[in-house]
Amino acid sequence: MRTVRSILIGIAASVALVFSVTEPRIGFVDTATASPASDFYKQIELLGNAIDIVRKYYVEKPNDEHLIESAINGILSGLDPHSSYMSAKSYREMQTETRGEFGGLGIEMTMEEGLIKVVSPIEDTPAFKAGILAGDVITHLDDEPVQGLTLAQAVDKMRGPVNSKIKLKIIRKGTAEPIEVTLVRAKIQVQSVRSRVENDIGYIRISLFSEPTTSGLKRALKDITEKISAKKFRGFVLDLRNNPGGLLLESITVSEVFLKGGQEIVSTRGRSAEETQRFRARRGDLDTLTRGKPLIVLINGGSASASEIVAGALQDHKRATIIGTRSFGKGSVQTIIPLGGDFGALRLTTARYYTPSGRTIQAVGITPDIEVLQVEPEELKGKTDTKGESSLKGHLKTGDKEEAGSQSYIPPDPANDAALNMAFGLLRGTATNPAFPPVKASH
Repeated sequence: MRTVRSILIGIAASVALVFSVTEPRIGFVDTATASPASDFYKQIELLGNAIDIVRKYYVEKPNDEHLIESAINGILSGLDPHSSYMSAKSYREMQTETRGEFGGLGIEMTMEEGLIKVVSPIEDTPAFKAGILAGDVITHLDDEPVQGLTLAQAVDKMRGPVNSKIKLKIIRKGTAEPIEVTLVRAKIQVQSVRSRVENDIGYIRISLFSEPTTSGLKRALKDITEKISAKKFRGFVLDLRNNPGGLLLESITVSEVFLKGGQEIVSTRGRSAEETQRFRARRGDLDTLTRGKPLIVLINGGSASASEIVAGALQDHKRATIIGTRSFGKGSVQTIIPLGGDFGALRLTTARYYTPSGRTIQAVGITPDIEVLQVEPEELKGKTDTKGESSLKGHLKTGDKEEAGSQSYIPPDPANDAALNMAFGLLRGTATNPAFPPVKASH
């Protein structure tokens, strides 16, 4: 039986009220299992001595709690961009976020060179409505520089009472002067699944993977199949563009809606072979929801982690044709490890994940079967491209295969959406491409 607890597989090491993909398969840490190597304990003693010296001789009396949190943060942030320490407050808020309801701005972000980099704004949030773009770099919060803050500290500053205001100073690629934007904090209830009927095609948009996502997908499929007759029905478009990730379990249960029972969805591999886990689609009545109709999945440079798991599984099993631009390339699993009491938790990278065919996504991403580039407005050209996982300092390496990011711009008017229109054309037969429908290997 699968045991998926609190695994986050999203982009950011922390989120300004957003998401990551994580697996809570580890509970409390048993220090008795630590390595007895004497050199290691000498280094631990060195750390203790350094903290003791700071406590005794720093020009102002330091806050002990802040000292320890900073030390833990330093250890974790030196590992990779996605490992971090969460205070008790941050840990409680993260648990709220994964339920798809939280307060804040709605920005998926990471830390780069000491500044906050926007990975993606979440749809229908203050950040999205204010025009915050993927790739924007936030340098100041209410005129205070973010340089020197940890990501968790920056996130805390972005949080605040609903309807309160915060001013962001932003550097945007291609813009000579910094941009100042004032946002009003809101209670964000994320509707992760939206759908509509496009005459003879069912369109489904998943903006992130939170606890309600799979149930929302099933409702959308039921609604679509009731509105379109079987004879008229051409197929589905599943839009995962600018979806930054979310819960591993939801990426698995979303994938199995479109797959056959027993088909592998994803595997995670830790430090040793014994830590490998494989997740497969369960049998059920889910095939009746999709009727086996053709499926096209849309991705771009803002599609990360859980989105890449779904796209990779459907691509490997030839269940869907993938259209768009290369995805972000976040192929690692973060496990939330509670420290007990009121001491918060660690978000620690514990594994990499692989598609059913054994492909790594880390710093490589998912390459679409059909690349479709979007024409951008003149004022946005080159400003919305993501650099991808491979651009993050300290990212887990993947040999010489690493790829840069790609486009993340989606036009607000569907009539101008090149990838979406290509998908509609292929499903209706007004456009052709050798990659559609996908050809399954013969045995």
